[in-house]
Amino acid sequence: MKFTRKESVQRRHRRIRRQVQGTAERPRLAVFRSNQHIYAQVIDDNLQHTLAAASTLEPTLKSELKSGATCAASVAVGKLIAKRTLEKGISQVVFDRGGNLYHGRVQALADAAREAGLDF
Repeated sequence: MKFTRKESVQRRHRRIRRQVQGTAERPRLAVFRSNQHIYAQVIDDNLQHTLAAASTLEPTLKSELKSGATCAASVAVGKLIAKRTLEKGISQVVFDRGGNLYHGRVQALADAAREAGLDF
């Protein structure tokens, strides 16, 4: 049985979310990647509350980036989400790649967040 790319991503995402749970001490860093942009949120799943968010749609990033669909854009979002998370006093997170493969833009965002000080 063949699955479309979208179905494969959804199946992986459901499988990952069975394992990955964000708490107040160690919230979940969720990544969503579209064809044109990348989004990151730090979420406390117990309270169902978003603690910090960043994306390539923000005016500061959008003006300095040529495109939101590059690894350079992902690096900028990774640094920004790490900065905002550390300002809230959170240094440890659980990484949720959102069903995407850990490669390319998702990996660039994760590496940039790690370099900026997040621990996962």
